[in-house]
Amino acid sequence: MKYAYQVMIIGGISFAGELLNTLLPLPVPASVYGMVILLICLCTKVIRLNQIQETADFMLAAMPLVFVGPGVALMESFGLMKDSLLGIVIISIVSMVFVMILTGLIAQFLVIKKRRLEEERLEEEINE
Repeated sequence: MKYAYQVMIIGGISFAGELLNTLLPLPVPASVYGMVILLICLCTKVIRLNQIQETADFMLAAMPLVFVGPGVALMESFGLMKDSLLGIVIISIVSMVFVMILTGLIAQFLVIKKRRLEEERLEEEINE
């Protein structure tokens, strides 16, 4: 019963994302809307992590299976892509490096911000 409840929460958020995708004239996929809604709900504690933890962990563990079909399709269409292969490889490498750099910078920013907050809390405790 717990898993059904968790699937209903995640499914409801996905459905809300689909509704937003239909209603808003923006070129944003429904899954992105759903992830943003889920993030907002988790940050505002409307939904607690323990309310969806087990189902979310299962979905993450099963995620590699989702990529089998597209991987096979890419292998089957290699003949069509071989003329553009150099461009695809260059774009893939550049975007991968960009994502790695951006992720590192955001992680550094968050670590520094967390340290500053902890130092401020310690100073407040010492001053009291």
